[in-house]
Amino acid sequence: MRFHGIKAELIRAQALAIGLPLLQKETVAEDYEAGFKEGIRSLLSDRIGGLVFGDIHLQHSWEWAERVSRELGLQVVEPLWGRSTEEILLDFINSGFHALVVSTQANLLGEEWVGRPIDLAFLSDLKERGGVDLCGENGEYHTFVLDGPIFRERIAILEAGKVLRGGYWFLDIRNIALSPKVGSVRGAS
Repeated sequence: MRFHGIKAELIRAQALAIGLPLLQKETVAEDYEAGFKEGIRSLLSDRIGGLVFGDIHLQHSWEWAERVSRELGLQVVEPLWGRSTEEILLDFINSGFHALVVSTQANLLGEEWVGRPIDLAFLSDLKERGGVDLCGENGEYHTFVLDGPIFRERIAILEAGKVLRGGYWFLDIRNIALSPKVGSVRGAS
């Protein structure tokens, strides 16, 4: 659990719910780049030609992704780069994804924002509030996706609580369950 407040086992459950293979590598902030590169190198094959990132408008993030990809001999792919944050959030919501806010910068978004679903009301409230990037691009908030069109199973949060730690509110997710979606079979391709 690092910047976003999501425990490793929740990411594993998410990958299982989608049906994707997952490589997790523990890193420390002081040595993140080296750990990131080591993890990518362990996966490299002739079939991998690029790395996909989700940067929208932070130049230093794009420059880091571009440099690291180049050093690994890979192309950088930034499908969200330069798009409107409102358009991105609307596309996410309208595509049928379901996510919750799992952490906020406490000085920008209070406890009441933690656990909120990412929906049209959330977007409207963020716009009305102002001073916060609609996609949380500056780290104002982070989310966890529970379901969507690419999921084979839904993730249900069975037990969670809110905690304030180091200037951030977190949704401390303690117990989840996966449930098959109608017409979906675990392990089916």
